[in-house]
Amino acid sequence: MLHQSVQSDQINPAIVMRDVCKWYGNHQVLQTVSLDVREGERLVIAGPSGSGKSTMIRCINGLETYQRGTVHVEGVAVTDRRVELEKVRKEVGMVFQQFNLFPHLTVLENCTLALRRVRSVSKAEANEVAMHFLEKVRIPEKAGKYPGQLSGGQQQRVAIARALAMKPRVMLFDEPTSALDPEMIKEVLDVMVSAANTGMTMLCVTHEMGFARQVADRVVFVDKGSIVEVAPPNEFFKQPKHERTQAFLRQLLH
Repeated sequence: MLHQSVQSDQINPAIVMRDVCKWYGNHQVLQTVSLDVREGERLVIAGPSGSGKSTMIRCINGLETYQRGTVHVEGVAVTDRRVELEKVRKEVGMVFQQFNLFPHLTVLENCTLALRRVRSVSKAEANEVAMHFLEKVRIPEKAGKYPGQLSGGQQQRVAIARALAMKPRVMLFDEPTSALDPEMIKEVLDVMVSAANTGMTMLCVTHEMGFARQVADRVVFVDKGSIVEVAPPNEFFKQPKHERTQAFLRQLLH
C-alpha cells in the first residue's frame, strides 16, 4: 500500500492527520492517510473522482467519521464527542459543491444565522459582519434576495461569505466550482484567490489546476485512498515523480 506522510517544519501545525483509515462497509476509502498542514498554508488536493479527496477533508471537521488513526485541528482531537466536535467546527469553515444555503432565508439571514447562534453575536453586529463579507465577495446588493433568485455563481459566493463571516482559522473547500456553469467558475475562483491571500489556513479539493498554480503552497495528489505525491506547484506540474501523478496530469492537462 502506497503511503505518504507530509511532514511540517512547525512544532504545532494547524492540522495533523495520522494514519487515518476509513471504510464504507468492506470498501476502504482512506488508507493510512497522514498529513501535516502548517498555519496559514494553502493546500490544493487533486486526484481522480472517487479517490477519497472529499472524504479526507470531511474527516477534518467531523462530517465523516473514520475507523482508525487520529485527526487534530489546532490541537483539538476530532472525535465523535460533541464537545471536541463543536470546538473544531467553530474554527473550521467549509464550502461545499452544492451551496447548502437555506432557501427560505435571505442572503443576509443565511450569513448571520451561525454568527448569532454559534458565536452569540448581536443581530446588529452580525448584520455588519455579514455585509462586510458580502462586499468582499462583491454581492452586497443581493443581501435582501433569496437563494433561488441568484445564479449558481452568486449562491456559491454567498456560501463563501457565510463561511468567512465566522472568521474561521481553517477553510475547507470541497470542489466548490464543480456544480457551476463554466462562465460562473471564474467569479468564484477570483473570490477564493482573494480569500487565500488573507493568511488563513486553506485546503481546497478541486480540478481547477490554474487555481492550484496560482494559490497553492503545495499540491497533494490522492489516488485510491492514499496520498501519492506532495510537492510545490512548480515541481508538481513540471516534474511529477510518480507515474500515477504523471498519468493524471496528462489526462487533465491535454
